Amino acid sequence: MIDTMQIALIVAGLHLLILTIWVVATYNRFIRLKRHLDESWADIDVELKRRYDLIPNLVEAVKGYASYEQETLEKVVELRNRAMASKGDASSQAVDESALMIGMKKLFALVEAYPDLKADEHFLALQKELANTEDRIAAARRFFNGNVRDLNILRESFPTNIIGNLFRFDEGSFFELESAAEGVVPKVNEEHA
Repeated sequence: MIDTMQIALIVAGLHLLILTIWVVATYNRFIRLKRHLDESWADIDVELKRRYDLIPNLVEAVKGYASYEQETLEKVVELRNRAMASKGDASSQAVDESALMIGMKKLFALVEAYPDLKADEHFLALQKELANTEDRIAAARRFFNGNVRDLNILRESFPTNIIGNLFRFDEGSFFELESAAEGVVPKVNEEHA
C-alpha cells in the first residue's frame, strides 16, 4: 500500500514534471519567435537591397536631365551607401533608412522641375519598380514589427519573463522610420506607364 511519503513524492514529482514541461515549452516559444524575427528581418533585407540597386539607376536617369544638381545626387548616393553599410539592430538601421528616404524625397522634388524627365519611360519604369519595392518593404516591416511585438510581450509578461531573463532573450527593437521618411516615393502616373 502507498503511504503518505510516497504520495508526497509522487505529487512533488508531478509538480516538477509540469514545471519542466512549462519551462521547455516557454523556451521553445522564445526560440520560435526569434526565428520568426530573423526570417522577417531577412525579408526586409532583401527588399532594402532591391531598393539600393534601384537608386543608382534613378540617380543616373536624373543626371541626364539635371546635371547641374550634382550636390543633391551625390547626397542621395552617399545616404544609400551609408544605409547599405548599416548593420546594427533594426532601430539603428531605421535611422539610416530614414535619412535615405528624406534624401530620396529631395530627389523626387528635383524631378518635379523637369517635365521631360517625369515623362521619360525609363525613369517611369524605375519609379514604378521603386514604388513596388517600397510597398514590399512596408509589408515586410509590418510583419517584422509584429514579431518584435510578440517577442517583447512574451519577454515582459509574467511568468514567461522569468524564462526570458534566465536564458537572456533580448528585447527586440522595432524598425520604424521617421514620419518625414514615410510615403516618399511618389505614385506613378499610370497614363505614362
